[in-house]
Amino acid sequence: MSDERLPLLEPPKPEKKSVLLTVCPYILGNELCERLAYYGLATNLVTYLTRTLGGDPAFAAIIVAIFEGTCYTTPIIGAILADSKWGRYKTIIVFSVIYLIGIIALTGSTLLPDNMDDAEANPAKFYVLFASLGVISLGTGGIKPNVSAFGADQFNEADPRDRREKESFFNWFYLAVNVGSLIASIVIVYIQDSVSWTLGFGIPGVCMAAAIGLFWAGRAGYRHVVPTESPMTRVVKVVAAAMSNRWKRKHSGASSPVGAPRVVAGEGASDG
Repeated sequence: MSDERLPLLEPPKPEKKSVLLTVCPYILGNELCERLAYYGLATNLVTYLTRTLGGDPAFAAIIVAIFEGTCYTTPIIGAILADSKWGRYKTIIVFSVIYLIGIIALTGSTLLPDNMDDAEANPAKFYVLFASLGVISLGTGGIKPNVSAFGADQFNEADPRDRREKESFFNWFYLAVNVGSLIASIVIVYIQDSVSWTLGFGIPGVCMAAAIGLFWAGRAGYRHVVPTESPMTRVVKVVAAAMSNRWKRKHSGASSPVGAPRVVAGEGASDG
């Protein structure tokens, strides 16, 4: 008879905490504040350029279109850095600070003195405005492609509970995007039109600082995916190799003498 003694009760396994409730609020808060900051700047920018700086409406529309287009182009840079060099967390933090610097510069431009001649705005305001918009568009490049993906990294696909919570995360994520844009389009636009442009640009700066603080506050609970190689890098390597091979074949064919016999494998065998 076996003398093995088993405990009457096994010690309970510690229950895993909900990722959606403990980790994701920092990421969702970051996204809400960042979207509030972005739409607080972009929604009413044409009005600022035309009414306050006295710019031509067509010129103002072009500037805003270039700004928004650049904001959707620079994510290529952020995605490559996150996938192959820095990882998503570091990329988001670094580019968020760049973003905040751009907003501070934009807010500071409203404090520059106007020309004595009211017919024309101070050119320095335009220069600082364009530079700050460029910095902001660069900052968005590290955030747009990485925040939602970083949120998805927090869930373990092998865990059924995590799989369910991951679906809920994206619902909450896009709710945060829409709530941020809604608040910006109503509250911040009203402040810009009725109170002060300095305050109207300063509030998005405070929101961006809050976004950085919230994201940084959750650092202890984040899961990180080790960067390997960006898909964009692989695509570039494949295209470069294809072009290099094509160039080599083209030039190797051009170096053959004209009229030289073409040797084909399997041809030219002597008759038996």
